[in-house]
Amino acid sequence: MNLKIDVFGGIDIGSNAVRLLIAHVVSANDKLVAIRKVSLVRVPIRLGSDVFHDQIISDNNKSRLIEAMKSYALLMRLHKVSLYRAAATSAMRESKNGGTIVDEIYQTSGIQVNIIDGMVEADILASMEISVAVSPLKTYLYIDVGGGSTELSVIKRGVKLASQSFRLGTLRLGKSQEGEKEWLKVKKWVTENTKNLTRVHAMGSGGSINTVFSQSRKKEGKPLTYKHLKNYYDKITDMSYEDRVVQLGLKPDRADVIEPALKIYLNAMKWGRAVDIFVPKIGLADGIVKSIHLGTLEGYPVPQP
Repeated sequence: MNLKIDVFGGIDIGSNAVRLLIAHVVSANDKLVAIRKVSLVRVPIRLGSDVFHDQIISDNNKSRLIEAMKSYALLMRLHKVSLYRAAATSAMRESKNGGTIVDEIYQTSGIQVNIIDGMVEADILASMEISVAVSPLKTYLYIDVGGGSTELSVIKRGVKLASQSFRLGTLRLGKSQEGEKEWLKVKKWVTENTKNLTRVHAMGSGGSINTVFSQSRKKEGKPLTYKHLKNYYDKITDMSYEDRVVQLGLKPDRADVIEPALKIYLNAMKWGRAVDIFVPKIGLADGIVKSIHLGTLEGYPVPQP
């Protein structure tokens, strides 16, 4: 057997948090066997809180982001990562100083950051073929909710039928009147792309849906029902931020965004007629790692000090 183990890194610079995933990509006889997570680091910098209000990233958050990238470069060297890719999403692409910050990150840490558009983000997520993780025979409405955008895909028997990115996210909601128009766009897209499908299941990714799944104590691979999600949503809407932290044990940076996140999942499920949602705990960083392996995204050598 010709066994090969690559160590790849994926960096997701999101509107709510910045994540580094380090994973072993195992191949045998040139066929992918598994992608196994070695380390996942998350820093809640919240670039979107700046951008969706002032259109620029503040000096404070710029400094925090640069320090995070320096530490990620060190962690990748320590883990002997051979190739990595860093992708920045809605907050960075909408900020007036995003390009300048990308240059500063490269000068100080050696990490090359690619600012990607919404469709590229949706395609990376859809390319994970996440339906295989549950059943390749099912039809899924894949919902990825971030701080600044939501990516939706319709996947049938492991094949992507449609994919779209929307300017609707947990940090963006309430920041502008744009939200109402975007809700209508999401409703129209989901309705049109699922109307001829039967037995649609939802599949969700994002920190909030992962939190609900973990607290449900469901076994891996089992879905949450729409009713369970709706009951959880109703419960937290009646709770204060402090009670969510103390009584539910939510992280401080999760307690204030989980309500708008669940609103997005629930509406998308309702419009797609999905009665349950699978939660495979897969996100953009996972898609980056797999894309490097497949050669659909160029991987960069880890910068040396």
